[in-house]
Amino acid sequence: MSKNAGVTPNQLRFRLPKDLDVAVHRALKDWAAGDKVRKLWNRDRTLWTGRDEDQWLGWLDIVRQQVAAVDRFTALAAEIKQEGLSHALLLGMGGSSLCPEVISLTFGKADGFPELLVLDSTDPAQIRSLESKVDLSRTLCIVSSKSGSTLEPNIFKQYFFDRIRQVVGASEAGRRFIAITDPKSHLQQEAEREKFRQVFFGLPSIGGRYSALSDFGMVPAAVMGVDVPRFLRRTQEMVAACGETVAAPDNPGVVLGAILGVLAKEGRDKLTIVASPGIYDLGAWLEQLLAESTGKQGHALIPVDREALSQESVYGDDRLFVYLRLQTAPDPAQDEGIAFLEQAGHPVVRIELPEVSTLGQEFFRWEIATAVAGSIMGIHPFDQPDVEASKVETKKLTAQVEQTGALPPESPVLDDRGIKLFTDADNASALKKSAGADRTVAGYLRAHLDRLGPGDYAAVLAYIEMSGPHEEQLQAIRHLIRDRKKVATCLGFGPRFLHSTGQAYKGGPNTGVMLQVTCDDEDDLPVPGQRYSFGTVKAAQARGDFQVLVDRGRRALRVHLGPDVQAGLATLRTAVLEALSEA
Repeated sequence: MSKNAGVTPNQLRFRLPKDLDVAVHRALKDWAAGDKVRKLWNRDRTLWTGRDEDQWLGWLDIVRQQVAAVDRFTALAAEIKQEGLSHALLLGMGGSSLCPEVISLTFGKADGFPELLVLDSTDPAQIRSLESKVDLSRTLCIVSSKSGSTLEPNIFKQYFFDRIRQVVGASEAGRRFIAITDPKSHLQQEAEREKFRQVFFGLPSIGGRYSALSDFGMVPAAVMGVDVPRFLRRTQEMVAACGETVAAPDNPGVVLGAILGVLAKEGRDKLTIVASPGIYDLGAWLEQLLAESTGKQGHALIPVDREALSQESVYGDDRLFVYLRLQTAPDPAQDEGIAFLEQAGHPVVRIELPEVSTLGQEFFRWEIATAVAGSIMGIHPFDQPDVEASKVETKKLTAQVEQTGALPPESPVLDDRGIKLFTDADNASALKKSAGADRTVAGYLRAHLDRLGPGDYAAVLAYIEMSGPHEEQLQAIRHLIRDRKKVATCLGFGPRFLHSTGQAYKGGPNTGVMLQVTCDDEDDLPVPGQRYSFGTVKAAQARGDFQVLVDRGRRALRVHLGPDVQAGLATLRTAVLEALSEA
């Protein structure tokens, strides 16, 4: 094993097996010899596929631009504080919602400022739950959509604009809304027509998942009372450390990117994120950045977030562990677990954050690293073709609902214990043959999970309310699978993961075994002005997602629960345990 310690604002150290260490240093020498750091900053698209990558690098300069115009964030914060609002509700999806969520959960509520809550789910129960937590008469809504045409933010806006108008009146409703969008978008036009309080603009040269340090991240931060000038000043330290004149071996973003890219090419493509409790949600942002950027053309970094550390024997040789450690509040159990994995020979990257105010440094470091990894992997790290494919399938289904009033009927391959199983003809045939005479949920789950092999991963994709009890059950299921099958596991809630890890599941290598979970909605919620409901949209998104998975030849099975989701999850957990016990 060899060690490397770099001088960085948030210190980075890594320990790799000798062959991987040699390969990483070879890549760094190549970057130095080819003057590739300078090429990156000069937006040289030949670093990647030579297509349009040069058009998507506006994030390189965004911190400098934000610092130059930082007074507008200070003014916004003062204005919001003076009004005494209780809540700010961010209505977004993917790159528009994940950074604000990380900032909210990391920094918490500031005295005198509204509490920031994030809505990025079309699940009716989730929407009702969030609405119950706010006083609509004292709530500001931030509608965040780069394109201004994304389905989810638009229908969230329709719902909450209607609800707030009922509470405060038509003349006041517009002032309770802020829009963040690219110039000339449909959302800008709507915001101006409905007299929103303010419209903030993104840059067309910054893709959604690279937009954390643009207005998509900094406006919500200012609204909730984060000291944005200080946040950006601390971030500038990392920008300088990753600058074009800093040699590749000394450049913290490039070093991390070389590790990610080289290890992915060597089969260590399951990037397991371990984050201190105080910054645990950073993994949700990293999931999108990594998976959506690298998951294409049969390649991917598969981010594994919130998978609890365990004994060394459950891990294969396809893992890279990244430990994001908050120095002011470390977790001793994580320290011990990571040290044990290091000693066992697993590759480990350690990143030390001295305090939460340096969070922005990680946003920028990982953006650089992802761009570098994409170059080494030979892919375009700024497009997302399979995300668009899911949107197309969803749009087809919602259009049918607008015409006929309902989604097309479907027939389960099995109905047992209150659970229905769905899949396509090819998967159904394979599962039926493997299950044999055991025509039960456990039998089909055994057949499905038996398809997992070395180097594979299991993904649990749940289109249900993202609540504590639901997550507890799903976490138990993923860990049962990991411990019995000794494979990496992922857990995502839909539809948010569609704009995140969904790209890697469809465009990456065919190493995923997918278990989609859907449910009946006990109490659906209409979308104002539309023929469809939120529950119908969620169902269409799940079906569209599943269709693209099977179109890509993925091993996929959908488990449909009844309206009592908690009871259904308990039944599913028991069935998974039975299936794995028989394996």
